[in-house]
Amino acid sequence: MTNKTTLQGISAAIAAYALWGLLPVYWKALNGASATEILAHRMIWSLLFLLGVLAIRRQWEWITVIRQQRRLRLTYLASAILLAANWGIYVWAVQINRVVEASLGYFINPLVSIALGVLVLRERLRPAQWLAIGIAAAGVAWLTYSAGALPWIALALALSFGLYGLLRKQTPLGSFEALTVETLWMFPPALLWLSWLAGANGGIHHDTGLWMLLISTGVVTAAPLLFFGAATRRIPLTTIGILQYLAPTLQLVLGVLVYGEPFSTAQLIGFGAIWTALAIYTLDSFIAVRHYRAKLSQEAIQR
Repeated sequence: MTNKTTLQGISAAIAAYALWGLLPVYWKALNGASATEILAHRMIWSLLFLLGVLAIRRQWEWITVIRQQRRLRLTYLASAILLAANWGIYVWAVQINRVVEASLGYFINPLVSIALGVLVLRERLRPAQWLAIGIAAAGVAWLTYSAGALPWIALALALSFGLYGLLRKQTPLGSFEALTVETLWMFPPALLWLSWLAGANGGIHHDTGLWMLLISTGVVTAAPLLFFGAATRRIPLTTIGILQYLAPTLQLVLGVLVYGEPFSTAQLIGFGAIWTALAIYTLDSFIAVRHYRAKLSQEAIQR
């Protein structure tokens, strides 16, 4: 892998996570529409944009795979439900000024994925990974105690996306094609919901600017995915794993510095515990990958 390829991959990954991290700005601009309406538009326009890109690329092989496997279609239905829940909760959280708590969900998500790997896939953890999960759990417990309630928005986002990743891990399609299948499942209920809104209470009335923003939700959804796909082909997953924290970091900064959401000392302690857990997890993963590569190199030399 050349230095140019690596630089292109890192740039693509930064672009993807920066766009995901800046999404609160976009959802805030759509405050004239309800969270459910935004969600429905996102489902519809994402599908149309994805189909347009696939038509340009002439990537239709996935249709045969989906048509031949009923179980796979149902798996994508389940992942579509989880993704829709994640999208809806996130947009709603931004609208009610809970961007900081939403960012917490995406900080927790990698650790939730590890826990699901142990519980569902029977994966074995290294001691450092167990330590990371323990520290993160302590951080969530502290946030719950200090606030007097579970940070349920964060947990719902982390669990829905963690379960979504678990399902997607067991499916054969690439991320772009898979999202197309998922939005195909989302399309009928989204269209029905918008049709109902159009006929209820005098219909939907938005200015031209808001309509353009709603239509553009398809591009906003798919663009980071295109950058992410380009990154995964050019740089190691360990590098992507480190860069993924850019998105929730940007969300946290937006919530506190731009939207003026409170961030108390108690929250700082809780977030600090989770950041410590993520640092331990990331460092352990980096060391494990280096050891694995060194082992492969030694085996190649011996052969």
